[in-house]
Amino acid sequence: MDNDYVNVMEEIVSTLVTVLMVSPEYQTFCHCSKCRNDIIALSLNTLPCHYVTTQESRIKVFEMLNTVENRKWINKRLISAIHVVGKYPKH
Repeated sequence: MDNDYVNVMEEIVSTLVTVLMVSPEYQTFCHCSKCRNDIIALSLNTLPCHYVTTQESRIKVFEMLNTVENRKWINKRLISAIHVVGKYPKH
């Protein structure tokens, strides 16, 4: 952890956006850094923050969020954001 605190949800969303954007379903969407950042920001605005201050807490929160149900819930918001940014890119 570089900061004194970290939003675990931000780490998860950033990783999942990277994974989703290389999948075959989203090859037609723009992959520029502006669109990627807009997808992440839009997704994070619809998801709760999970800030932690220690590595131990980070691991616990990550494990709590890394369930099948939570991944489905997070992925729905990511996919929605990908489609919104794809329809209304800001470049």
